[in-house]
Amino acid sequence: MSLSPLTPRAKPSGPLSGLSRFMGGFRWAFMPLGLLALIAVGVHAAADTLDDRLLSLVDLADAAFDKWVGASSVTEGLVDLVSLEQRTVIARALALVWELSVDLVLALPALGYRESRASAEQEPWRKYLQQDTRPTWRQLFLRSLRKPTTVRWTRPLATGAVVLAGACAVARLVQGSVYLSWRELLGEQAADVAARGLALGALVGILASLGWRAVLRNLQHADTASQENIHSRLQALSYGLAGSALAVPLALAAALDASPLLSFLR
Repeated sequence: MSLSPLTPRAKPSGPLSGLSRFMGGFRWAFMPLGLLALIAVGVHAAADTLDDRLLSLVDLADAAFDKWVGASSVTEGLVDLVSLEQRTVIARALALVWELSVDLVLALPALGYRESRASAEQEPWRKYLQQDTRPTWRQLFLRSLRKPTTVRWTRPLATGAVVLAGACAVARLVQGSVYLSWRELLGEQAADVAARGLALGALVGILASLGWRAVLRNLQHADTASQENIHSRLQALSYGLAGSALAVPLALAAALDASPLLSFLR
């Protein structure tokens, strides 16, 4: 009995595989945009939870101003200078400026995300692109421990919090849409179970496909910035401090108020 030589396995063919390969060629574009969008959604969800707190701060500032101008007969007419509606507009404007500022700090680095999965033999066009030689998770983590800086610790952790909030926002949208669409068809109880299940699936899928990549990209960006711009302990603390001071409170709001993980299980 003779043995025939092994033949290489043929690549899958057909319209769907061709479409998949065609769309895969644009991964370099839609992956960074997907990371940016997820971070922006999480930042927006966190900023929404701070509207009332900002309004309270504006009210306190207005009360202090009224007390100051009311102490003199010359300026007492300025006591009612800012109305409740104006204070609300000021609080919303502050929230918007804060949100956009944190978007610049956390979301823009996502546009620099690159990956290389296939070899040049599988996809010949890749040999014309610069290969990604950035450090791995382990290398970045060890470097953060050995040479800690403000940006190396705050930016990835803040990104993780807003990414979780963004994934929860999308999952809540899926849950509400499915429940309202299937309630009459399946009944309230069955629709609720199906909605929660699909919401959890969406949450896990978003975090598995985009969430960890967003954190990794910000860790890479913070590591590169630290390597290039920080040369002393004082710089390690002060570099990027303003951006981190804006991002950390919003990240805390994202983790504590905008990430209702248990709501998908109850």
